[in-house]
Amino acid sequence: MASTEYTYTRGEFKVTEQMTLDFERDGFIIIRHLLDDEELENLKVTIENPDGGLRERAFHQDDGGGLKVTMIHWKHPGTDVSGIIARSRKVAGTFEKLLGGEVYHYSGKINMKEAHSGGQHLWHQDYGYWYNNGLLFPDMATVYIAVDKADKTNGCLQVLRGSHLAGRVEHKRVAGETGADEERVNQLKKVLDHVYVELDPGDAVLFHCNVLHRSDQNRSDRRRRAYLVSYNRASNNPVFEHYNASYVPLEIVDDEEIKRCSNHTDFTGKSFVDPADNKNISGTKTGKH
Repeated sequence: MASTEYTYTRGEFKVTEQMTLDFERDGFIIIRHLLDDEELENLKVTIENPDGGLRERAFHQDDGGGLKVTMIHWKHPGTDVSGIIARSRKVAGTFEKLLGGEVYHYSGKINMKEAHSGGQHLWHQDYGYWYNNGLLFPDMATVYIAVDKADKTNGCLQVLRGSHLAGRVEHKRVAGETGADEERVNQLKKVLDHVYVELDPGDAVLFHCNVLHRSDQNRSDRRRRAYLVSYNRASNNPVFEHYNASYVPLEIVDDEEIKRCSNHTDFTGKSFVDPADNKNISGTKTGKH
């Protein structure tokens, strides 16, 4: 099986024909060192800032296995560090090449699995439930950026290589989330490679919206935080308004702006999503907002 791994090098990185072919064949690619240590630290400050970081907008989601996943969810990028990352050329620009056209910010999330108690995410496709949001085509994808080291012991992302080629699978509500049809997944697992996507901090995996993916509970001594940004093709604007974003032109910025950004607490314009407004999940607010 050909490699799906690439390494980001400042000034040299570009989306090659081989990278696009890998994404189309496997449904995902891994980019090592997408964020460097300084960029990642800037993001961490934005998440955990005691003067009003993103964590204050968090909610808990029941994982169906007795534990909770902590999440923060918003519609628009805003101008804080997380928004600058989402608008950066090395992230948004890469998706414009992989998806074959202009993209916009569909949603942003921080997923947090605390040590010993972080919940699981069941097998699902993002388009399994985005399909119900008025999105006519699966012209969508997500970047998952590891904030902490992610491996098998603390609940790293798992994917079925090439599962996007099977098309959309039926989904149903399971506990606080939406999961794919279990029998269909089990049949696909017999013929597809099951990959544990182990990442160091700053590494990223970019995956198509029809890739089946999941993550296990975190029973380890280490927490596992991840930053996820989902993009939609501008040509695939949803036919009705819903909890995620309809088309808003995305102003792509130079990568150097990630380090220059010092906005860790002003989240004007992000439009945080209340779990009560999202029909695909259920959750309980834990933060101050």
